[in-house]
Amino acid sequence: MRIVRFIGGLLTGLIALVLAVALFVFWLDFATGLAAASGLGRLGYVFLWMAFGLNLLLWTLVGLLRLTEDGARAVLRREPERKRRRASVQGSDREKVLVGAGASSAEAGDAVVAESGPDQGTGDATLLSTRSGDEVVTDPDELTLAVIIPAHNEEPVINTAISSAMKLFQRWDIYVVSDSSKDSTAEIAARTGVNVLELLTNRGKAGAIEAIIEEFSLTENYDGVLILDADTELHAGYVEGAKRQLAAPDVAAVAGFVVSEWKPWERNLIGRIISAYRDRLYFMLQYFMRFGQTWKRTNVAFIVPGFASVYRSRALEQITVNPPGLVIEDFNMTFEVHHKRLGRVSMNPDTKAYSQDPFTFGDYRKQVRRWTLGFWQTLRRHRLWFSLFCLCLALYVFEVVLVSLLLLVTVAIAAFVLLGTVAGDVMAGLPFFTDSFTAVTAFLPLTALAVGLLVPDYVLTCVMTMIRRRPSYLFYGLFFFPIRVVDAYISLRMIPKAWTTESDGRWSSPVRVSNKDE
Repeated sequence: MRIVRFIGGLLTGLIALVLAVALFVFWLDFATGLAAASGLGRLGYVFLWMAFGLNLLLWTLVGLLRLTEDGARAVLRREPERKRRRASVQGSDREKVLVGAGASSAEAGDAVVAESGPDQGTGDATLLSTRSGDEVVTDPDELTLAVIIPAHNEEPVINTAISSAMKLFQRWDIYVVSDSSKDSTAEIAARTGVNVLELLTNRGKAGAIEAIIEEFSLTENYDGVLILDADTELHAGYVEGAKRQLAAPDVAAVAGFVVSEWKPWERNLIGRIISAYRDRLYFMLQYFMRFGQTWKRTNVAFIVPGFASVYRSRALEQITVNPPGLVIEDFNMTFEVHHKRLGRVSMNPDTKAYSQDPFTFGDYRKQVRRWTLGFWQTLRRHRLWFSLFCLCLALYVFEVVLVSLLLLVTVAIAAFVLLGTVAGDVMAGLPFFTDSFTAVTAFLPLTALAVGLLVPDYVLTCVMTMIRRRPSYLFYGLFFFPIRVVDAYISLRMIPKAWTTESDGRWSSPVRVSNKDE
């Protein structure tokens, strides 16, 4: 059976790769000819590449630079490691330990050999801090983490989230806060033996996080705090990866690496399309954007996602978790890290967690609305300040607004051309319709609109199909473009609302399905 799945996945990947290359070559040839014919020159080529996203291309290149640097560092670390291993088997040399006040391993060179084995130190190790005063613990084995699970009416999924955390943490390090739940969320959590705080007044997610941190003095008793959504399951290597990143003393927050939970048997067609669309979106944003944005030489990530991320306690103490007027907390907390210069945001694929996507389009629309409104509200609250972060943020905002406008305008033009093509005789009696239709189609024929809008989007779907080796994505991808149009509309619609609406951050419970496999 494994051989069959392997061959099936390989064939799926090859078919998707061939299709992606063929479509991209076709689109590039068609679009280049159209740009040349339109007389837009270089500006036309810029607009063409915006179909794939200029920010996406920029941060992909930065991410490749980061990958190159990380690879070079790994190679340079291997040689000292080999030397230490050779030294560890040289008889009496194995018993030698170089001890000196203030001597670092870099000063000690290759003579540093600990009796407990080669894992005692590395060629670029630094002295470890202890938990005292303002010093930061940098030994992953000594770092202590608390887990916060804020929940509101999460009866179907809360037990799974707690069980996921209990595989990696002791139960007394897990803290569930039920924010005025009307179901059995608090009772289910209490039966697991973890710490449970039940709030009688609905404060919203940010208010619930703030309340449980204060109630149990978590930032005083732990080196870091993991905020975990009730519909999220942690990967087995999450804690190890998070602690490894927190070992760098300048890291203020570790961004979780979100993976869409793929359980198609639990979903109808709409739910599967949403999950597949989110899987593609998360992959592109994290590998092609945030990986470059969280490079230590850039540090301009716009969000530490609230589904499963860790904040160092020293930084969290200085963050205003629940300011008034915001609908969500994670954008604001990330902006606080940058604005107050609390440290850098780190992200690696070794902190995976699986998140449950909306099951209905109504819940999807509400979630995107909350996320987008939260982003614009955070921008309104913090505004811009002189920094690389804000420069990159301004470029991102400019592209989001411009691409959303162009996408909606182009869709409207396409609908107008399609209507004139299908029902031209009926519409001919309307004033100015015939002249307008002739003018538009002379510049943008229906074929150009279809190719320009649909092909680039489907190329990305083919790439995702190849990576995930899920042939069903080739079908679901046919419906991704309308979702992008909805996203674009919501992005623009929420801009004025962010400056005219004050939110209280209270929960809006979506449809939940138990994470337990049947």
